[in-house]
Amino acid sequence: MPKTSIIAIDGPAGSGKSTVAKEVAKRLNFLYIDTGAMYRALTLKALNKKIDFSDTETLVKLSGNTDIELVDEGGSLKVFLDKKDVSEAIRTIEVTKEVKRLSPLKEVRANMVELQRKLARVASSGVVLEGRDIGTVVFPDAPHKFYLDASCETRIKRRFEELKEKGFSISFKEIAEDVKERDASDMTRKIGPLKKAEDATVIDTTDMTVAGVVDGILKIIKSGR
Repeated sequence: MPKTSIIAIDGPAGSGKSTVAKEVAKRLNFLYIDTGAMYRALTLKALNKKIDFSDTETLVKLSGNTDIELVDEGGSLKVFLDKKDVSEAIRTIEVTKEVKRLSPLKEVRANMVELQRKLARVASSGVVLEGRDIGTVVFPDAPHKFYLDASCETRIKRRFEELKEKGFSISFKEIAEDVKERDASDMTRKIGPLKKAEDATVIDTTDMTVAGVVDGILKIIKSGR
């Protein structure tokens, strides 16, 4: 597929990258690929099968024999795990806590990256991918790369409000601890760590609206920068 059809958006949890990526994809009529949701789906499968997360060999085999599909249904991303809709199930606190144990595994990431590239290759239009290593590992040659960030306090608040709206009962303190742990895990893992690509445009979303961030990204893309 043409490189010009690939838009990479990276950033830590709560930076707004998922919401922004969805809207950018919608405005451009591109496929939205939430790579984090893919790791969450695999984590959910491991939990359902009661696999020990220290059993690397079994987790690697699982990642190579799992069907994950991302489908846009009326502007809403649906995540299918082995043909079953798990869009809500992958957002539980249990999955959030365990995904950081699975995502650093080298062979698992290799399988997932290949799947992400496959989804992009078969897309009928362009794609917007968001995650933590899109611009550095998955599509290092993507012509449009963005790195979204925000203050830690803002990111924690966003995550807390998101889960509260979905009906999850969890304290602000627990969310704060989880976000900080996830940041540390993402930034220090040896394989595909969270970091800004050298040629990525950095956007601090702390005091910005979603519309403002999206408009800024589209302006940059259309200007050809």
